[in-house]
Amino acid sequence: MEMILENSGLQIESLSARVAELIDQNAKLKKLVDYYEEQFLLLKRRQFGSSSERTVFDTDYRQIGLFNEAEAAADKAAPEPELEEITYKRKKSKGKREEDLSTLPVERIDHELPETERECPECGDTMNDIGIDIRRELKIIPAKVVVVEHATHAYACANCKENSDKTPIIKAESPKALIPGSLASPSIVAHIAYQKYSNGMPLYRLEKGFTYDGLNISRQTMSNWVISCTFMFLAAIYSLMKKILLTETILHSDETTVQVLHEPGRPAQCNSYEWIYRTSGCAEHRIIIYEYKETRKQEHPREFLKDFKGFLHCDGYQVYHNLPPDITIVGCWAHARRKWENLLKSIPKEKRNDSDAARGIRYINKLFELERTYKNLTPEERYEKRLEESKPVADEFFSWNV
Repeated sequence: MEMILENSGLQIESLSARVAELIDQNAKLKKLVDYYEEQFLLLKRRQFGSSSERTVFDTDYRQIGLFNEAEAAADKAAPEPELEEITYKRKKSKGKREEDLSTLPVERIDHELPETERECPECGDTMNDIGIDIRRELKIIPAKVVVVEHATHAYACANCKENSDKTPIIKAESPKALIPGSLASPSIVAHIAYQKYSNGMPLYRLEKGFTYDGLNISRQTMSNWVISCTFMFLAAIYSLMKKILLTETILHSDETTVQVLHEPGRPAQCNSYEWIYRTSGCAEHRIIIYEYKETRKQEHPREFLKDFKGFLHCDGYQVYHNLPPDITIVGCWAHARRKWENLLKSIPKEKRNDSDAARGIRYINKLFELERTYKNLTPEERYEKRLEESKPVADEFFSWNV
């Protein structure tokens, strides 16, 4: 009897241990299933969903579509300029319109009646000018291409030519060619560079545009002009900009992938990198510098920033966190928010509002909202406001997130 009870006790103890083991295993499997569900939802969102980081927690978020900007911005109900009743009707000036047009030259055309048509229909006397009705319109003057001939005159002494074995020759001064042996002028190279790099106009479209104007300049020629002027003139400006940039106490940095076609020794599918360095918005001289490198290695920012001492605002890429101790790394809230955003997208919709991810995003959105209100403040005023309003929000976030 005692042996039976003893065996029963051992079986119960063994079964209890097994049950506890299965409960623990089931909990782990449940967590694993939840994790895989989150990863599946996140991958599905990345593949088929919108890339926007907008959430229902964002405030004052507005963006006009890139391709339907005219349709999105159009408003047929928007009023035209109002009419103001005085001795005659004229369009009432708007403050913003006056500001928009204030920097443009004005070409005035007066429309007047000839003397013979100013007779009063009642009494026959000459009628007086009592006012002017101003109507404004914008006129575009298309660019035109002109061939500029620099005719440099040379002068010789006729007397010496007749009576001496030497004939002095003096030549007038003339500007040097921008590129020796080339038709390039400062204005046309500046136009090409502006259209390509500021307006994003491909060279083949510029080539067609010149053709429509009766000028044949190949994209290869335009490329040669821009590259030559870059080495002859812009390289020195770049070096000076870099020197000034590195004297700042606050810089921002990031890197992005680019593909370079026909690069010697590398296939076209290889990723190269543009490293970007810029001053803060409060800097006296706002500078943005791009540095092209073939790789994403740590040696590139270390070399570029070797003379910099101060705060570097960047993302969490590890190479920034191994820079010299004179550089203090400042984390980016936008990149931190992106992690919470990815987590939020992996949570079923019905559970999002009460999730930790939603709470984390709300903290960061509040900081962004406060930052927008500081936009027009001086650096000193912004600093005081951040201490007063932003710091408590950040402290609460970090105490919650630890």
